[in-house]
Amino acid sequence: MAKPLIVVTGKNGQLGRELETLAASFTGLDFLFTGREELDLNNPDSIPAFFKEHRPAYVVNCAAYTAVDKAETERETAYAVNAVAAGNIAKACEELNAVYIGISTDYVFNGNGTSPYLTTADCDPVNYYGYSKYMGEQLAREFCSKSIIIRTSWVYSRYGNNFVKTMLRLMKERPEIRVVNDQLGSPTWAADIAAAIVQVIQQIEAGKAVYGIYHYTGKGVISWYDFALAIRDTAQLSCEVLPIPSSAYPTPAKRPAYSALDTAAFTKDYGILPKDWNTALQECIRQLS
Repeated sequence: MAKPLIVVTGKNGQLGRELETLAASFTGLDFLFTGREELDLNNPDSIPAFFKEHRPAYVVNCAAYTAVDKAETERETAYAVNAVAAGNIAKACEELNAVYIGISTDYVFNGNGTSPYLTTADCDPVNYYGYSKYMGEQLAREFCSKSIIIRTSWVYSRYGNNFVKTMLRLMKERPEIRVVNDQLGSPTWAADIAAAIVQVIQQIEAGKAVYGIYHYTGKGVISWYDFALAIRDTAQLSCEVLPIPSSAYPTPAKRPAYSALDTAAFTKDYGILPKDWNTALQECIRQLS
């Protein structure tokens, strides 16, 4: 019996690379990892041809424009990657009866909440990055009947550029750093998201498919300042970390003040329990060191 083929876009990003690391241990699944060289998402004509050639059973769309501040001025590029390409991939999935798994963000919410956002909560992005990702969700769900959107937040890993690696570098270079303490959310290790995605695929293969929007993040809600302290203490560094308000660190794109996500639906439908954010951080820092 042929093994199902899983195409992963965005192979050079944090999640793409964690999936590639994980893939080797799942011999019952075939993975094909793609970047711009293999599949140019900015060229809509190339997508149907690629799908006809490879005929995947699943597509995990990790490709994204993630430069939150730059997206305010590079709107066309952000929209092309995060929205248009997502829609085009979803269309191709529908034609092959394949499952589309798209990764989205906590930034689809306005941040005015005070308890973790349910999957059914109204979206109201406060920056263009969030808007482009929200439109990607809409197009994927419109064009593919077998679509699963997984919203996550504050993603970090040993790969790519992220908050954990930036903090470790700055803490080794400077005696003190300042970090905002009035934005709350849930740090999420990309390796855990990768494992959750593979579990979803295995369950669909076993006949337990549920489609729709889900949330998956590390367990617990903290500020960036709390997160920085935990990074420092886990890595046993001596840098002083000082809390500052967001107003003292203005950025081109506004950030939601509160963006914790309720993960109960994911646990209910797929039995996947989020890992405590601090446990995951310790594992990641062990890998980095």
